[in-house]
Amino acid sequence: MTTPPPPQKPTQRVVVTSPRTRAPRARRPYSGTREINEQSELGAVYMRTLIRAQRRLGLSVCLVTCGALGVLPLLFAIDPELGKVRVLGLGLPWFLLCVATFPMLLLAGWFYVRQAERSEREFAELVERP
Repeated sequence: MTTPPPPQKPTQRVVVTSPRTRAPRARRPYSGTREINEQSELGAVYMRTLIRAQRRLGLSVCLVTCGALGVLPLLFAIDPELGKVRVLGLGLPWFLLCVATFPMLLLAGWFYVRQAERSEREFAELVERP
């Protein structure tokens, strides 16, 4: 009869790390806010990106809002029977222009402010990053 092989010891795990993982990170010589305050080329790039993002957001919200309002006359010109539909005692064109427009404008304004604040928050995190 053969004897079973002796049980093997479990191998010990060894973690290999670089000695630089615990070293403090080198700080940038200038922070982003200092670059902006001194109006350096890098600061100008930071500001252009923020302004470009804000402009793109404003134009897109304006385009969507004006597009939605601009489609209404076209819609009623294509199908004049829609002008005879009554909603809450008002004709559909008057209802859409007088009642439904204001919540849409408030929603567009709320969306714009929320996105602009998010963009500014991300910009501040980028600039103030160590």
